[in-house]
This record gives sequence, structure tokens and C-alpha cells, in this order.
Amino acid sequence: MNSDGTDPLLDLVLQQLDDDQAQEVVTIDLEGKSSIADHMVIASGRSTRQVAAIAQKLAEKIKQAGFGPVKLEGLPAGDWVLLDAGDIIVHLFRPEVRSFYNLERMWAFGDAPPVAAGTAGTA
Repeated sequence: MNSDGTDPLLDLVLQQLDDDQAQEVVTIDLEGKSSIADHMVIASGRSTRQVAAIAQKLAEKIKQAGFGPVKLEGLPAGDWVLLDAGDIIVHLFRPEVRSFYNLERMWAFGDAPPVAAGTAGTA
């Protein structure tokens, strides 16, 4: 965390997703609620190709920024790619797959609903 309360890794992830035109970006705060990560970010790409490209570029940017290597799962298929960046878990989906799994509902806590971080790439 920075002195102003922001998380530089989360800021980097959200900015890169915006730059790469990810859609329906949602951030779920897990701090104090789960030991797996502090934040979960869920976003969509328009196609398997875009999902894979966003994931690869995001992993590279995180590494270049000095946050260490990122574990990637699901890259070859591109329907659902998971990036584990330590304190932040990123799920990238094709819209149909995202709708089917509905992670936002699964991880929503009674008094702390997911926070939309913006909808990049929409007209």
C-alpha cells in the first residue's frame, strides 16, 4: 500500500486492463475476508484471442514493474485465464464463460458487494 492508501499493483492491473480495452472490469476487496489474496479482479475480453492477449500483456507488465513473476492458468484455451500475482488474482473471461461461472455472485459478501472499476472499451 502507498501512503495514500492505494495499492500500486492493483492500480497497475486496472490501468493495463483499461489500456487493453477489457470489458466489465470489477474489483472485489478480499482483504480480511480471504487468505488467498487482497483483491480479485474480474474482466471480460471479446474473444479467446483478446482474453489471451490481455493476459499475456498483463503478466509481462506486472513482471516489468517489479512485482515478480505471475502464474498463468488457462492460457491455451483463452475462455478463462487466471493470473495469480500474489496479492491480486485476476480472472479474464469470454463473456459467455463469465456469465456461466458468475464469480461476482460467488465472491460477493453480504455487506460488501463487488465494486465496478469501470467499463473500458465500451461505446
